[in-house]
Amino acid sequence: MGSNIKPYQIAVPDATLEKLKAKLSLATFPGETDFSNNWNYGAPLDDVKRLAKYWQEGFDWRKTEAELNKLPHFKTTIDVEGHEDALGIHFIHQKSDKPNSIPLLFCHGWPGSFIEVVKILPLLTSSSKDDDPTFHVVAPSLPNYGFSDRTSKPGFELAQYAEVCHKLMLQLGYEKYVTQGGDLGFLVTRMMGLLYPKHVLASHVNMVITPPPSPLTSPLLVLQHLLGRYTAAEKAGLERTKWYRDEGSGYSKIQSTKPHTPGFALADSPVALLAWVYEKLHDWSDDYPWSDDEVLAWVSVYAFSKAGPESSLRVYYELTHARDAAAGGSGSGPMSAAFKWTPVPLGRSQFPKDLLIVPSSWGRTLGPVVFEKWHEEGGHFAAYETPELLVGDLREMFGKGGVVLKL
Repeated sequence: MGSNIKPYQIAVPDATLEKLKAKLSLATFPGETDFSNNWNYGAPLDDVKRLAKYWQEGFDWRKTEAELNKLPHFKTTIDVEGHEDALGIHFIHQKSDKPNSIPLLFCHGWPGSFIEVVKILPLLTSSSKDDDPTFHVVAPSLPNYGFSDRTSKPGFELAQYAEVCHKLMLQLGYEKYVTQGGDLGFLVTRMMGLLYPKHVLASHVNMVITPPPSPLTSPLLVLQHLLGRYTAAEKAGLERTKWYRDEGSGYSKIQSTKPHTPGFALADSPVALLAWVYEKLHDWSDDYPWSDDEVLAWVSVYAFSKAGPESSLRVYYELTHARDAAAGGSGSGPMSAAFKWTPVPLGRSQFPKDLLIVPSSWGRTLGPVVFEKWHEEGGHFAAYETPELLVGDLREMFGKGGVVLKL
């Protein structure tokens, strides 16, 4: 490993824990109405009160911290061209004991973190079947998330996130590797394939973001869309996408336009942070039975993050306001580059309660699809909600009869 890489252990100071509890003890909650607990209006009052009280009086962060510290954590520094010198990056690096294992970069999204990888780590790094592929897994906290550093300049876009992840893999000695991601992880890993196609051998995603087909570039797909020639699962996916755009995407508009304003609430108020994240965990999963401990573990990673929870919002602004000339952005923001065709082999796992679910044919405009599976259960947080399904897809994609890699 590179000389900058050092073992790391999470150790939230006692004073930080006490400050959190003090703030929770002074929390002011909204007044109660007949519909205070209606999910259509947002996070329910009773749920947030219960969780806040448990966070203050019962939740054992030290126990959670000890469990997380059983994983192989590391920190390193990475220079980001034109932006940061020696940016501190936290990551998990779990190697497989099996020879010929495949290096895999796992990229989280928002409101996730490295914690999304914890259930799939043991499944990816070992297997009782000789024919199953195994992986050396690298799961960073993206800049502005978890225990990585805060960025200091505007314009830290997809190309910069991709640069950080790629340079991390090179520091670890992985010249060639595969990627896996959803949400922001989809966009980052797409950009990695676009910028570093000689290094990214294949990419697997559990969310596909791409605009509707254009009559100029995909006339047959436009005709298919107008005629409604989709499978039942694709039609349900388009309905789910419509629900998200109409009823579930207000947070995105706020974070994409004025991220610093809600940032004051997330930085100062643990109750605001709790409600902001908890709503997404509920609405974006497929009836996953979130325990109070799980919810508070996810939220606590944000509350105790090195960059501060408000920093995680800024990427939404950067993705929608600047042109990423280095990656061939087209004027509709840096995200447009992620929609370009790349020759990197692509695998897709689709879960019915994700947020943006586009038809199979739309996803095939992104690159050569070598694996695709539409599941009947699961949501946005696939690695955490349905780890066995996601790992099964990765094993199938990279196993016998799947994509051939030349490591």
